[in-house]
Amino acid sequence: MKLLKFMVGAQALFVALPVPSCAEEDAAAQVPPGAKLSFLENGQIKVGVDLTHGGAVVFLAKPGGQNLINNFDLGRQVQLSFFSGPVPFRADGQEPAKHWSHLGWNPIQSGDDFKNPGRLIAHENDGHILHVKCQPLQWPLNHVPGECTFDSWLELDGPVVKVRALLSNARPDHTQYPARLQELPAVYANASFHRVVSYTGASPFTGDAVTEVPKSTGEHPWTFWHGTENWSALLNADNQGLGLVTPGRIFFTGGFAGQPGPNDPFGNATGYLAGQAWEILDHNISFEFRYELVAGSLEEIRARATAVRSTVLPAWTFSGDRQGWHHARITDRGWPITGMLDLTPQQDDPHLISPFTFWKAAEAPFLLIEAAWSTPHRTGTVYWQHLGEESPAATDHLDFPLHPDGKFHLLSIRLADNPSYGGPMIRLRLDPVPAGSADDRIRIKSIRLSKTPQ
Repeated sequence: MKLLKFMVGAQALFVALPVPSCAEEDAAAQVPPGAKLSFLENGQIKVGVDLTHGGAVVFLAKPGGQNLINNFDLGRQVQLSFFSGPVPFRADGQEPAKHWSHLGWNPIQSGDDFKNPGRLIAHENDGHILHVKCQPLQWPLNHVPGECTFDSWLELDGPVVKVRALLSNARPDHTQYPARLQELPAVYANASFHRVVSYTGASPFTGDAVTEVPKSTGEHPWTFWHGTENWSALLNADNQGLGLVTPGRIFFTGGFAGQPGPNDPFGNATGYLAGQAWEILDHNISFEFRYELVAGSLEEIRARATAVRSTVLPAWTFSGDRQGWHHARITDRGWPITGMLDLTPQQDDPHLISPFTFWKAAEAPFLLIEAAWSTPHRTGTVYWQHLGEESPAATDHLDFPLHPDGKFHLLSIRLADNPSYGGPMIRLRLDPVPAGSADDRIRIKSIRLSKTPQ
């Protein structure tokens, strides 16, 4: 064993690591110079994090295989990255470079665009679970720490790396900024893996043909899609590569930048994937999500997604968080969420939007909402979005009567009463009132799709 010494404030942190074997020395040659690696391996897969760069994943391979992860700069790797306001974000008298000004508040795990690394706070590895905690840096600024910490817990399950990730905010700016798209997580692979593949069809988990996601035709190399089997992958010509499985999530972004080439972890050309979700990140939020990495064939990646899929209809209980819902023209009581969403509609057209998910209308003719309305309004509206639509069509909605007495009721809304409610669905929008004011209050305990009216 050897001891690595890290400074946490004025306190020394010693981390015990095994003396590297020849295999580990080979792995170290495929990650950035000076990296201090901590590994998990089980004979089917090997994953390594860099303790000098926030504990980001810098190595992933089958035993004896080449590293799939791209490490061209500190914006690559497999790492945590979050977004919020203000846009642009300024700190320590610094302005972001013009080409990064649209990012706003953006702490990332590995470091910043000026090559400063994220700071490790804690690391444990008992051979079964690897935990890292770091203070990230604001990507667009020079050595500006994020007002937050990131934790990741990694463990292996056969050929799969299972990860639980946690953002803990402690921002002095208490503004509740609008929801932003989050990278859950950001994944970068090498130039060999230039094909972006997913299943985007209406019959998930049936063995239906997969889709090769078309390259972007715009200036930006990334595009968006709905992967209805909860996975996407970066593959080579032989259908081998890196899969990202996002249980419960179907929204992805990604693509390929540069020219296909060798499996070079230091090359500029790269494939990119990220699980996507709109999230409100309060100044004091604890936000957790899970993802999985699979190094292997298309068949192995797809089989893992099938093994961890949910077989129940979408349902959201707001006992401790927003469950991926976000809102516009509405304020809520902020974090922590305790037992319900406590909402005050503002202005015209206040609404809540569900996370992207997947269900078939025929299997869920009813929407059940447990909520209390304190409002002079008598009607609310629910919209639905079909797979393949960018937003609900003009006919994709249903009005429903309210009980505006301030008491909790279970509303049972028969969506199937509208003939346009049919086929594969991916999202709901709830307009609790047509217009809001400071006197309105809406408390929602749960929203769920159902086969029956109760």
